[in-house]
Amino acid sequence: MTLIEKALEFENRKFKFVTTSDRILASREAKALILEINEEYKKSKDAELMDLMKRLTVVKQRIEKRLKGKPLTA
Repeated sequence: MTLIEKALEFENRKFKFVTTSDRILASREAKALILEINEEYKKSKDAELMDLMKRLTVVKQRIEKRLKGKPLTA
């Protein structure tokens, strides 16, 4: 399975995390994919890779927002 296929599979996965550890693992997986794609992007400067990284970053931010929870208001 190529890097791009893995990233697309991750992006299209249904994100229904039951536990916090599931969210942490998904966030780490997204980060690893983004970093690997970034290394390839540095070599090829392919715009499609940049778009894929941006989409994965949005997914990762959504997961992390859910991890942090609601802010406490005074």
